[in-house]
Amino acid sequence: MSKALAETCGLHVVAQTPFLEDGALDLASIDTLSAFYYRHGAQGLTVLGVSGEAQKLTVDETIAVAAHYVAAADGHRIIAGVSHPNLATLVEVTREVIAEGADAVMICPPAGIRTDEDLLRYFDAVFERIGDVPTVLQDFPAASGVVMSVPAIDRLITAFPQIVVIKEEDFPSLPKITRMRNELSRPVRILTGNNGQFLVQEMERGADGPMAGFSYPEMLSGVYGLMTAGKRAEAHDLFNRYLPLLKHEAQGQWGIALRKEMMRRRGALRSNALRGPGPRLTEADLAELDFLVRRMDLPQD
Repeated sequence: MSKALAETCGLHVVAQTPFLEDGALDLASIDTLSAFYYRHGAQGLTVLGVSGEAQKLTVDETIAVAAHYVAAADGHRIIAGVSHPNLATLVEVTREVIAEGADAVMICPPAGIRTDEDLLRYFDAVFERIGDVPTVLQDFPAASGVVMSVPAIDRLITAFPQIVVIKEEDFPSLPKITRMRNELSRPVRILTGNNGQFLVQEMERGADGPMAGFSYPEMLSGVYGLMTAGKRAEAHDLFNRYLPLLKHEAQGQWGIALRKEMMRRRGALRSNALRGPGPRLTEADLAELDFLVRRMDLPQD
């Protein structure tokens, strides 16, 4: 079992996948993007997630992106999202990204699972095929359609010690985190998603940090640092300063386009392009973004 994953805490940015204007992968921008995330406090990255547009990549592209993030990791943890409706593809991608040097994989149960027994059978099939690979269990019903109760999660972590971290992004997250801290039969790390919108309160409930994307990752890492130092009021003040932009980016694929534009402005990406099908920002979108950032008095570089 990976000691590195068992010690997971702090900011783990859900990283973007860079594209050029023609839709081709921009692997060179992974270097600048990784440096940007680490410079602003990321302890690791989660690549090939929903915000990373993983669903738009071929298997070969998926492996290439993971390999480039591993090469740029500079000692930081790399978690690769491998969720896929086809179990054979999930297994193939898992083997390849671990071979490339990823520290762990993240798996969300696929749509179609309806009962706790279905859930257990699914992960039994997964771990029978991938073996002792350190795993983040993603609890994201809004994307997967699969609702995992706390007792069901407990059955999973009891049956499968490979699950070391839970990425919690169910709604409402706060009572669920409290229940997991009180009821799970063994300790696991809990990182929170949902674009970090509830980070301060989630940490107050016992979360170990954010696993989220935002164009100002220094806010997410800063809140984590203040909360772990017991500076609750200061953490809320920092969070609230960035909240309008954080909410603005939390709008699905369109929000990802806004985030990429902000990171282009900050020098982390060459292009704000999403691979199609996906939104392209209009002049009105950019003007709104300009106004919002000026009102918040945030740096753009």
